[in-house]
Amino acid sequence: MKSHTEHLWFETKKRREYLNITPQVEEALRKSGIKEGLCLVNAMHITASVYINDDESGLIQDFDDFLESIAPFNVEKYRHHKTGEDNGDAHLKRQLFGREVVIAVTKGKLDFGPWEQIFYAEFDGKRKKRVLVKIVGE
Repeated sequence: MKSHTEHLWFETKKRREYLNITPQVEEALRKSGIKEGLCLVNAMHITASVYINDDESGLIQDFDDFLESIAPFNVEKYRHHKTGEDNGDAHLKRQLFGREVVIAVTKGKLDFGPWEQIFYAEFDGKRKKRVLVKIVGE
């Protein structure tokens, strides 16, 4: 069995952004040479997520509206802000959308269902953050 590791770096211009990172993950898989195995994609920051869903702008806005309704950005609301931070909402949003995804690799391709794409969700942006791509298999 072999493995391949890459780090993708992102620095968003806005506090919250949703980036389709499928092409970058597919390129990492191509470089790995792995034909059968698993691909882990992991947001390496506690205020960002990686998730799989459809790349449709209305749906992405619905996700953002949903998260904002549950964990709104509000510097007065969160006890976490007593530490000098202003990103309590981002931590909660990350918990809702999760830390990582695992995708099967079959015949050298990410084995997706219809419409599935990989996204990096940034909830406390405007600074450099990384995503781990770890591919294992044969």
